[in-house]
Amino acid sequence: MPRVAAAFFAFGVLCVLGGMGWGMHMGAINDFAMAPVHAHLNLLGWVTMALYGTFYTLTATTLSERLAWSNFILSALGVLLMIPALAMYLQTSDHKYVPALIGGEILTFLGMVVFGISVARELLRRRG
Repeated sequence: MPRVAAAFFAFGVLCVLGGMGWGMHMGAINDFAMAPVHAHLNLLGWVTMALYGTFYTLTATTLSERLAWSNFILSALGVLLMIPALAMYLQTSDHKYVPALIGGEILTFLGMVVFGISVARELLRRRG
């Protein structure tokens, strides 16, 4: 497994542990106001990262390290910025968190664009 794939899985595991703990806490106190944050953390932080890691594992011999690591950095930073900003915005309704939220959204979007380039590169590569 390429190191970048392991990095995606490691980050994803941290996110899903946080998401599961958050979900357990919400259930314990019967307050689900943060459910959108919990869902974003699990979907972007765990599912998406695990899918990225799986793709880069399956394409280990042909992947572009530069694209894969760019994908990881953009995506991880996006999640790290977006999740707390979304939580603070939902908790306070204060628009001062919106720029950080938008920044996180843009980073995760750019991460997906880089992933799309990696997928297209794999799809279009010459097979021998």
